[in-house]
Amino acid sequence: MDKQNRSASRVSNAPIFFTLILLFVVVIFVSFFVGRYRITPLDVFFLLREKIFGISSGIKPSIATVFFNIRLPRVLSAFMIGGALSLSGCVYQSAFKNPLVSPDILGASAGAGFGAAISLMLSFSNIGVQITAFLFGIVAVGLSYSVGASVNKNKSSTITLVLTGLVVSAIFQAAISLIKYLADPYSKLPAIVFWLMGSLAAITYKEVLLILAPLIIGSLPLFLLRWKINLLSLSDEEAMSMGVDVSKLRVGIIFCATLITSSVVAVSGMIGWVGLIVPHISRMIVGSNNKALVPASMIIGGIYLLIIDNVARSIMAMEIPIGILTAIIGAPFFLILIQRDEEKI
Repeated sequence: MDKQNRSASRVSNAPIFFTLILLFVVVIFVSFFVGRYRITPLDVFFLLREKIFGISSGIKPSIATVFFNIRLPRVLSAFMIGGALSLSGCVYQSAFKNPLVSPDILGASAGAGFGAAISLMLSFSNIGVQITAFLFGIVAVGLSYSVGASVNKNKSSTITLVLTGLVVSAIFQAAISLIKYLADPYSKLPAIVFWLMGSLAAITYKEVLLILAPLIIGSLPLFLLRWKINLLSLSDEEAMSMGVDVSKLRVGIIFCATLITSSVVAVSGMIGWVGLIVPHISRMIVGSNNKALVPASMIIGGIYLLIIDNVARSIMAMEIPIGILTAIIGAPFFLILIQRDEEKI
């Protein structure tokens, strides 16, 4: 019976994933042409042909520069970051058995934001900013764990961990405010404020490569163990009776999700609501089984952030920070979700 159910589930989800992948290809394709600098589909075809086969395209060097050095890394990073934030939100919500949990639940986003803010104030290089942001994200999670363990006498309690994470996040948010207060208002403060709002405007291949390794290291275990994540919806006693070490599984999942979140925040700034909203959308499409929910969240999150980024860089003459748009769209959408599923939340 279980084999029949698994087989039926795979069959029923196959058209959904085919549609999602097709939508992903379409959105990627359209994203190359969105922006104030006009690039046509023929331009893209000839540029790719020249890059792959060495056949001269005759395209202006300025168009090639915009496509390869600006559009392509930005499109790649938008999909990677959106998928990473959505994956983190999905597994956090499963680990904490709470649909209101988001990737910054343990203070990772706030810690990484503080690291970037202080690095910008001290005029670190771009790589220095990203590394420092990542390190402080890990420090924030470490504080959440250590304080939570001491408060709860080393016993497992997700509620204590969530509350501790909120406290740590508040402390780092206050520290960010202090950095903004101390920063030079003419040279440093604008850069810090703009970074904290979240943006992909300055993304290059260097940033894409910088987050690629942490994303693979953090995402691969979550993808391979997605069937085990379902067991966290059971009580700890039930899961342990099935031979699963719940504490180790939960710690491993949280570590991987935090690694992903910190890496993303270190590059793109604090982009909120993606990891909270997209997993809910994914559940509405493929259900709550993490075997389908995890990959669906990654694909839908990537598509979602690509669309948001296209709007951010085309709706006005000046580019809108992407974090503003995700908040404007995410907050009212989440209110709708609460009204629809009030009994579940």
